[in-house]
Amino acid sequence: MAEVKRWCIFSRRCGFFFILVLAVVLFFSSTDMGSVPDDWNPKQWIQSQAPKWLMSFKIKSQKVDPSNMTVLWAVSPAATSELTSTTSTTDTISDAATDVTLEKKSLAFLQNESITAAQVTETAAKKPSTNASQVLHTLVPYVSPGWYLVEYPYKYHFIVNEPQECKQHKPFLVLMVPVAPHNTAHRDIIRKTWGGENPVHGKMVKLFFLVGLGTREGAKQVQEQLFQESKVYHDVIQSDFLDCYKNLTIKTMVMLEWLDMYCSSASYAMKVDSDMFLNVPKLINMLLHAPKTNYMTGLIAQGSVVQRDPSSKWYLPVNIYPESQYPRYALGLGYVLTLDLPKKLVEASRHVKAVYIEDVYLGLCMQHLKIPPTDPPDWNYFHVFPLQYSRCAFSKIIATTIQEDTDRMQIWKDFTKPGPSC
Repeated sequence: MAEVKRWCIFSRRCGFFFILVLAVVLFFSSTDMGSVPDDWNPKQWIQSQAPKWLMSFKIKSQKVDPSNMTVLWAVSPAATSELTSTTSTTDTISDAATDVTLEKKSLAFLQNESITAAQVTETAAKKPSTNASQVLHTLVPYVSPGWYLVEYPYKYHFIVNEPQECKQHKPFLVLMVPVAPHNTAHRDIIRKTWGGENPVHGKMVKLFFLVGLGTREGAKQVQEQLFQESKVYHDVIQSDFLDCYKNLTIKTMVMLEWLDMYCSSASYAMKVDSDMFLNVPKLINMLLHAPKTNYMTGLIAQGSVVQRDPSSKWYLPVNIYPESQYPRYALGLGYVLTLDLPKKLVEASRHVKAVYIEDVYLGLCMQHLKIPPTDPPDWNYFHVFPLQYSRCAFSKIIATTIQEDTDRMQIWKDFTKPGPSC
């Protein structure tokens, strides 16, 4: 009789499991995921399906050295906001699509969790790989901001930080380079070329790389690499937003938050893309004669028409931005600003809808502040299209995009060799 009872219990459990699996299969087979609304929340069904190893997910934390470079791991619902956006048939944000697909494999289960890291006090010298002892799981209702907006303002946290570097070195100019977490090659080449120049014309220059959470397979290994880089170079700043094309606005605003919190004593900062050539001495020369407050310059777009074609990479629908033209804004390839502006821009962001086109968004925030970006002294200083290299031509510019197959080390060796440029 006991055997019969056990068999009946087992059969009921099997039947329940079979029904559950069948329901999930029917849900996906009968649902057009492209039509799922932005505010759809998968928490109710994914919670019970989360893999067991998720429940034992550990937060890796270190306090690396006496300079207060603290490494924390934190993941928030906002960090995975991209995951709830479905791939549209027009694929208007095509660069983000690959990131979303890859990230769904490793982070989709996190969108129903808000994880706060417990700070670990052991130094790397004592315990190089200390695991946090506690993970706090708090269910937070998630509402997607939609395809053309990003989740900002939001309280993002710094996973890897350098809070003392500006205080210790007191830079005149801070170079902020947004770069993908896995792109070690770009970081290395920048450190060996224009990012390694210091001081310049007697002015201190500091370089920092800003990254978010990895979106590719092998993200764990990439994270370990970032930890190692931060120990060696002390130039990596990482926050807990998902690092993908759509979230460039978040990346920019987190950069401004960091500048305001940890580097407001500097005179100027320049946001510069990792595929750029930067003539730092020319930049310093320009800044020595530049305004000291309310100043942003670069390659300034004026009268730029809003893209209404859904197939455009920079499409914005009328309901998101009704005007036909954007206000003046500095193109995102590289722009300079005084360090009074980050605080003002972060405050302005509370009143301006955060569109995913990051340089346009900064222009909208500048418009809100009634501070128009300033044209550079020479229109030839900034180049969005790659400039053919010659030592003479590059000596007259501040920044230009570099073609992907260019030998940047060779260019740098030629550019910095002794002798006249022209």
